[in-house]
Amino acid sequence: MIQAMPDYSLDQIERLVNLVVRQAAAPAKEGAQDYAMRMALHAPPAGTALSPEKTLARMIDHTLLRPEATVAQVAQLCQEARAYGFASVCVNPAWVRLCAELLRGADSFVCAVAGFPLGAALPETKAYEAERAIQQGAREVDMVINVGALKSRDYEYVARDIVTVVLACHRHGAGLKVIIETALLTDDEKTQVCRIARCAGADFVKTSTGFGPGGATVADVALMRRVVGADMGVKASGGIRTLADARAMIAAGATRIGASASVAIVNELAQ
Repeated sequence: MIQAMPDYSLDQIERLVNLVVRQAAAPAKEGAQDYAMRMALHAPPAGTALSPEKTLARMIDHTLLRPEATVAQVAQLCQEARAYGFASVCVNPAWVRLCAELLRGADSFVCAVAGFPLGAALPETKAYEAERAIQQGAREVDMVINVGALKSRDYEYVARDIVTVVLACHRHGAGLKVIIETALLTDDEKTQVCRIARCAGADFVKTSTGFGPGGATVADVALMRRVVGADMGVKASGGIRTLADARAMIAAGATRIGASASVAIVNELAQ
């Protein structure tokens, strides 16, 4: 049940998340070290010189989340990820197994979404969706928060929602990004949910689903980076179509870019 609460300070949010974690009877960062180790394996060997195109490509989740996506389009997505060395392909759960097979032996990995795109599913449903995707080959999961709970200031529900999926991902050595759908939020709401996601042990906060009223903005990425600090990922996603867009997001603090125009962006840099 969603209940309205007063705005919380960072200290209160930390205590709230710790309470939620204790009730879940497991540490919020369980398995986070495994995920960090797997990401280290994904990184090039020390001293490896990468071209500017490869460096940028390794920051991009090559994305296809349209409901009408076909097998041929998903296969092309994976072929492009192999060719360009994108960090991942980001797909709906139904495509995870196929993508994992097509990317076997590649530098790119599979990222799946959960509770997508509305975020209104039960926390346990999102966790199950995440676990099934991981079992089929996903190494990262992008979950959508319950926006209505956040706007109702039910921070306990928001924390429980995120922690439940954090635990599901980290116990299997996978990473979690938390999509906050910035275009629907006030700056205060963005701040509160980023604090909760950080305290809950999520690996990234992410701007947008790409299905909301707006996508990533430089101002939102900068705000998210200020709130979460330097040691948590920030993913900018939604409306990033050009090299200038990507560069602006990275300059504002993004460490990952979600884009369907990934090939055009990297090709623009190579010109």
